[in-house]
Amino acid sequence: MHVKSSFPSLPPLPEVNVHHVMWGRPDQADWEDFTIQIEEKTGRKRTFRELEKRIALGATALGAKVSDGGLGLNGDGDEIIGLLGNNSLDYIDIVLSLLAITTPFALISTYSTRFELVHALKLTKATRLFVDAKLLKNVLAAIEDSDVHLTADKIYILTGQPPKGRQSFSQLINGIVRKKISPEPVRPAKKNTLAYLVMSSGTSGLPKAVMVSHGNIICSFYQAIVVGQAAEAFSAVKANMKSDVAVTIGVLPMFHSYGLHVYILRITLAPATYVIMEKWSTAHYLKAVAKYRATHLTLVPSLVHQLVTHPDTKKADLSSVLAVGSGAAYLPPELANRMSTHLKRIAEISQGYGLSEGTIAALTRPWEGMLGMGKPPPRTTGILLPGLDARILREDGAAVEPGEVGELWLRGCNITLGYWNNPTANAATFVDGWLRTGDQFSADEKGYFFFADRGKDTLKVSGIQVSPKEIEDVLFAHPDKLISDVSVAGVSGGRTTDEKVPRAWIVLSPAGKKRGAPAVIAALEKWHQESLSKYKWLRGGIEVVKEIPKTPTGKSMRRLLQDQYERRAKKTKAKL
Repeated sequence: MHVKSSFPSLPPLPEVNVHHVMWGRPDQADWEDFTIQIEEKTGRKRTFRELEKRIALGATALGAKVSDGGLGLNGDGDEIIGLLGNNSLDYIDIVLSLLAITTPFALISTYSTRFELVHALKLTKATRLFVDAKLLKNVLAAIEDSDVHLTADKIYILTGQPPKGRQSFSQLINGIVRKKISPEPVRPAKKNTLAYLVMSSGTSGLPKAVMVSHGNIICSFYQAIVVGQAAEAFSAVKANMKSDVAVTIGVLPMFHSYGLHVYILRITLAPATYVIMEKWSTAHYLKAVAKYRATHLTLVPSLVHQLVTHPDTKKADLSSVLAVGSGAAYLPPELANRMSTHLKRIAEISQGYGLSEGTIAALTRPWEGMLGMGKPPPRTTGILLPGLDARILREDGAAVEPGEVGELWLRGCNITLGYWNNPTANAATFVDGWLRTGDQFSADEKGYFFFADRGKDTLKVSGIQVSPKEIEDVLFAHPDKLISDVSVAGVSGGRTTDEKVPRAWIVLSPAGKKRGAPAVIAALEKWHQESLSKYKWLRGGIEVVKEIPKTPTGKSMRRLLQDQYERRAKKTKAKL
């Protein structure tokens, strides 16, 4: 099955540095100078024009000659700058400054364990690193006990007080200002000029570094513009806003594609104020929404779940919220409906589908009436973004029929350059201009896509494919609402040594806790066996846990749960 985007075609894309798309556009000339950012932790504020000037200073501090007090980054491809920090204004500044001087950077998770940090530094071959002061000790210990080629003298402070003898990004900028160094010009870039490296989720094996180009970012930028123009007449959000400037709380990690694009790379699309939160706290987030009168919330499903299950949400003031956007992982309709009960009736909840290998997004759920497509089906993930083609294939490479599940392949200008220094993974994932997502979808004749499961997690029981998500949905659908979260994955116990059987890890809801774990397990056993074919039954059992481990983007860490179970099973077997 081959599907083309229903949106109007993208305009011709300029082959320039993405900086020129973000700044200096004709439409921005009419904008009044508004507050674009507020750092929630410090209270620092700045306007759109102040940010533009700050980026020019940052680019100069990084790109100017060493003799002038700069770092001398020349953008010729011999440097990769690692970034390891929580959300902050400095993080935004250094990203935009590095883009301006065409020096690629590698986004490293602040959640990294020591092993993961060493892996990221080795994988990206970072030549310099900017790190939050409070994380410096961990970095120095990690590089001392490993064979990464990053040396201590190439480490700088991104935010926080720098220790003696170590420079910070702000100090570099202050030095340039003090010496009155001439501004570094924005350097030219081609569509395939490397912009940054972002880690893939790594739910299967070690993370890989995805190469995203200036052209990929520009494509994504224009996709958002075309979608916005198509949606404007059908979304009531703009009509209900009391100001021309939207307000959102920037809480998603900026080292991930979603947070990077929403809070940094797309901030000049339209006037908006971004309240930057260092990291997530449900109670703190609810207070910030009320304090700053946020109109737009950008979330992932795991955070939506935390909001709807937190006791403070019922009494929180969410009356200013007009739109909620969920991304990075599948948002079950039941969870979206629970979120809507806490919002005004006119508030809109949208979702999409994307992955780092596709820069950020591939599918978006249209509003009713958009593109003459009528009302979207209730469980659709969305339709293709402008400029994208898709096909859905069976395991044997044959095209599926409408409604049939298969692997989603994508082609378009937002498909990234591939994986950094990983020809084996590139050959398996990027095939003849197509991206194999590994995810399972179906589509109908109108071009609506329906998420089925992450392909990496699909099980084969007795030779038949079993979707963990299907089992999860059945457990969620128990009429007594006994669980608040669930993850299903394959564990040992099949008829052959390599066959896995489904096992469920559940978090009890208040109703479930009241009934008790043994009773809940018994009820769910009976319920899912009545609802599913026998080969889909949870032959691996059901286990009650306090929480489901998740990545920062909200995806269940099934591999961690599987490994914990297998270690316990191995110990038990050894004792016998």
